[in-house]
Amino acid sequence: MENKAIINVTSNATMEGDELIEVISPGTFEKIEEEFVAKYKETEISGMDGTDTTIKIGKDYVILEREGSTTTNMRFQKEKPEVSLYSTPYGMLEISLETRKLEIDLNEEGGLVKINYDMIVQGQAPLNTELIMQIKRAV
Repeated sequence: MENKAIINVTSNATMEGDELIEVISPGTFEKIEEEFVAKYKETEISGMDGTDTTIKIGKDYVILEREGSTTTNMRFQKEKPEVSLYSTPYGMLEISLETRKLEIDLNEEGGLVKINYDMIVQGQAPLNTELIMQIKRAV
């Protein structure tokens, strides 16, 4: 059953040093078969206004899907490099992802997901990124 939730996403994924981006959004959270699924709408703060984000969390993987002004399907799984297309209003990028660390601590009430990964954009130097997602089921 889909439940209302508060989804807090923190990332250091910028080209400007260690500046953190933190977005807190209302959304939904539920367990579907063997996956937890969180959904929320991106805002102007994230730079992806008009984008719907779905996060599918399995036992040893996370899939981040975005559809709208920004479109992508990124899979994070330790020791399994992935290549993804990232479509923005400014054009399409090919992104290589290598998950270094993946911590998943979730139950039906919510929890925490931490991902540390290297992102390589079309042959550029790797950008190490940490993504932290805190999900709390709303009462």
